[in-house]
Amino acid sequence: MPASFETGHRPDATGASPLTDAAWLDKNAKQGSLIGLRVLDLSRVLAGPLCAQMLSDHGADVIKIEAPQGDETRLLGPPFVEPGQAAYFSAINRGKRGLSLDLSKPTDRAILEALLVNADVLIENFVPGTMAKWGLGYDDYLSKTFPKLIYCSISGFGDTGPLANLPGYDAVLQAMCGLMSINGDPRAGPTRIGAPVVDQVTGYNAFSGIMMALWARIRTGQGQRVEATLFDSALSMLIPHAANWMNSGNTPALTGSAHPNIPTYNRFEVGDGQIFLGIVNEGQFKKFCKHIQREDLLSNPLFDSNANRMTNREALRHEMEVALKGFNRAELCKDLMALGVAAGPVHTVPEAFQQPHTATRNMFIQRDDYQGVGLPIKLSKTPGSAGVRPPRLGEHNSDIIR
Repeated sequence: MPASFETGHRPDATGASPLTDAAWLDKNAKQGSLIGLRVLDLSRVLAGPLCAQMLSDHGADVIKIEAPQGDETRLLGPPFVEPGQAAYFSAINRGKRGLSLDLSKPTDRAILEALLVNADVLIENFVPGTMAKWGLGYDDYLSKTFPKLIYCSISGFGDTGPLANLPGYDAVLQAMCGLMSINGDPRAGPTRIGAPVVDQVTGYNAFSGIMMALWARIRTGQGQRVEATLFDSALSMLIPHAANWMNSGNTPALTGSAHPNIPTYNRFEVGDGQIFLGIVNEGQFKKFCKHIQREDLLSNPLFDSNANRMTNREALRHEMEVALKGFNRAELCKDLMALGVAAGPVHTVPEAFQQPHTATRNMFIQRDDYQGVGLPIKLSKTPGSAGVRPPRLGEHNSDIIR
């Protein structure tokens, strides 16, 4: 156990922690900056499990504790990796051990409390008030009984305010917090962002909060409650749309793939498909116009500044796409990137993972027991690694309870 974690673990007579099954850990040896950290993951669906998986990827010993019916993402298929385990579940639960408990029963709550003696972090995403109903509330009980514990609560709306204690899901929060209102084409109307971005950002916020709480514990010797909500996370994502509205009074509108402030930051048609251009300054615009042999755009008073290009963005788009029809998307993007002009083909998901750069960055894990997305956070001296396949429901009950 690294001393920096300032934990209060008490080894048993053999010198091994009661929380860890030595045989399992030896067989599935981890690496990373969080080796020695013990995490109880009571969460389900996406944000909480993703946070716990990130901790596991970087070395933490994570026990996923599920109700007898299991995390509902186990059934959100097809596709299924195996019976009872959807691919969805496998994306956010690798590297964990599996324990099934019914926390409505005193005997199973006693098992959880025994595990808490040696735990650093507990993550839960029950409707606020659920843990207190079971006699496991943070303020009234856990903070007093386990003062070093980092208790991470993830919920839709938190436990304060008019919407407190209500259930929340990603797309509902996208709608409520304005994200859908800025995503989509005007002809189609507000559109859900295809990836569950609110859940994912909430998971990252929870991860960051846990790391900050662990750092604070080094100084204070005390744990604390970390709260991450979908509502707060969704509002925090409105950059720059919230600032634009706050300072102009104008309600942000649907712009498709376009940027609200930069007309050349958009998706464009080329000869064999679509590309996205990231032209954000005058130097890049000049290089782009020269490369597509449309330097006349630079001297046109309609397009000679970002403000003028914004005013005349549809006319500019027409001129650009006429010129781009003669280009191949792969070659054009390669040439523009070499010039310092950001550009990328609009790839499908398979195309994204078939890029050579994906393999170089170790972002596509392909093993006999598991396939998944790689680690987005890379440390030079204490690198993490993708853990073993996700556990089956209650797979490690006998080892952990023993």
